[in-house]
Amino acid sequence: QVQLRDSGGGLVQAGDSLTLSCQVSRDTLTMYTMAWFRQFPGDDREFVAAIRGSSSATDYADSVKGRFAISTDAAKNTVHLQMDRVKTEDAATYYCAAAPESYIIHYSPRRYNYWGQGTQVTVSS
Repeated sequence: QVQLRDSGGGLVQAGDSLTLSCQVSRDTLTMYTMAWFRQFPGDDREFVAAIRGSSSATDYADSVKGRFAISTDAAKNTVHLQMDRVKTEDAATYYCAAAPESYIIHYSPRRYNYWGQGTQVTVSS
């Protein structure tokens, strides 16, 4: 069983930066693909970014490419999402997720077995 705990959300001004963190309960970063999803009110969760455990290859949604960066800190069992040049449309609840296949990035939330509790990002204009 893997437990994830999201943190780092809050109020940020459009154009500024924010870093989200996901603490993983045990050493799984090399065996899992870790991802961030976000959810707008009334919508399904959408893919934001992911990093493969087997190779550290990353991928991003087009809407955040070039502005967001996902990374892992193996020593601390932590996954980060660096959000730069934040836009008002980035306001959502962000969730960390883990899928037990380290060799592929899945884009559907249904392929992820473990989830954090979510952290709210609010963006002021």
